[in-house]
Amino acid sequence: MNFQTFLTNPLLIAVIILTIITVVLLVLLILMYIKLKRFLVGVDAQHIGDSLVNVSSDVRELQEFRTELEKYLTEVERRLKKSIQSVHTVRFNPFKGTGGGGNQSFATAFINEEGDGVVVSSLYSRDHVSVFSKPVKKHASEYELSDEEREVLDGAKKGLK
Repeated sequence: MNFQTFLTNPLLIAVIILTIITVVLLVLLILMYIKLKRFLVGVDAQHIGDSLVNVSSDVRELQEFRTELEKYLTEVERRLKKSIQSVHTVRFNPFKGTGGGGNQSFATAFINEEGDGVVVSSLYSRDHVSVFSKPVKKHASEYELSDEEREVLDGAKKGLK
């Protein structure tokens, strides 16, 4: 059988063309199957409906997680506002010029975002140490503050900005 006879036989040409078409369609079918498997989400997904159910379940879980996270962050923010946000300290000599205490005395302010907290002062002399604590509400104290205590309270207030 030569090539010319081969080309003139219409039945043989039809079989070859159908074989080529079948192979091409088989390759396309395999590629579509692979794409469908990638599209179908989930271990047991056999249909698009199964895949949509899995995706819907995942979205619901994410929404629940987001709601829980928002509640948690709101609580953390509420607690954070009440925690110490600014600390300021000043060292000084309460006995100006006498040399009785040097700069060993100090005043320190501890305040939160709302301006609530405490001012702690220590007056040092060679004979004794006195420690004072004054509560602070909204950047002010109901007790009289010394110049150094007002200074540390102002410094702590500036530290919040």
